[in-house]
Amino acid sequence: MPPAGSRPVDNLDDDDYPAYTMGRAAEMLGTTPAFLRALGDHRLITPLRSEGGHRRYSRYQLRIAARARELVDQGTAIEAACRIVILEDQLEEARRINDELRSRDRESAAKTTA
Repeated sequence: MPPAGSRPVDNLDDDDYPAYTMGRAAEMLGTTPAFLRALGDHRLITPLRSEGGHRRYSRYQLRIAARARELVDQGTAIEAACRIVILEDQLEEARRINDELRSRDRESAAKTTA
């Protein structure tokens, strides 16, 4: 049962909501279900499972898979592509945290001088 005050359509706005079946995800990416399973085997993405045990993917996971596919299409081995995507994702998160901390420092400095 969805949380009180939540509408089913709210989930569609959630980047992490597992809205896509394996078949639909593979179709959207122009790849095969085997490719998605391989990304899971290499721990790039871990799909959630439906009550029936079927894999379900989020939009965020599809973006990650699309980047891996791009690298593989350019000739990068799937293992290396997965590692590259993981490192790119970690770098993006570190930059976001760094920007947030710098912003806090500027706000703090402005308050002290005011």
